Amino acid sequence: MKWWSHLKTINHHKWLVMKSCFRLGLIKQGLLHDLSKYSPTEFLVGAKYYQGTRSPNNAEREDKGYTSAWLHHKGRNKHHLEYWIDYDLENGGMTGMKMPVKYVVEMFCDRVAASKNYNRGTYNNTFPLTYYQRGKSKYLLHPETAALLEHLLEILASQGEDAVFDYIKKEVLTREVRREKV
Repeated sequence: MKWWSHLKTINHHKWLVMKSCFRLGLIKQGLLHDLSKYSPTEFLVGAKYYQGTRSPNNAEREDKGYTSAWLHHKGRNKHHLEYWIDYDLENGGMTGMKMPVKYVVEMFCDRVAASKNYNRGTYNNTFPLTYYQRGKSKYLLHPETAALLEHLLEILASQGEDAVFDYIKKEVLTREVRREKV
């Protein structure tokens, strides 16, 4: 019953992100996080390629050369850096656009939750930073977005969850950021 295991993994991930977003006062983002994963386009593919130790998107990508679930997901969820890739009118080509801060914070929460979900029993606070560092040379991220995300991951790795959450609440999520409409 891979579909049942996949559903439990999604629910656990969503629960972890929701708890983090709620802790930071991002109630709406916590509630709406990754709802597209329950759509048939994403859920059925995820259930088919479920393994439990990594994203089923990687297995679909290996099988087909692309992942229909990921293409659907990244276009509907603003906490993914890929949502913010667009044409660079000055230099040509594709580039990462500056992400609104509240979505960078949600991306941070998402990365931490994914690390906890796929590394149950062995997770520690360095995992999200290590994962980020392994792939960052390939990301199309705006420099300010990358700097903020990396800074949050470094605080988590060196000082722990309480410290990074306090920092986000006091220094990152200002009143103006919380009210931004995007």
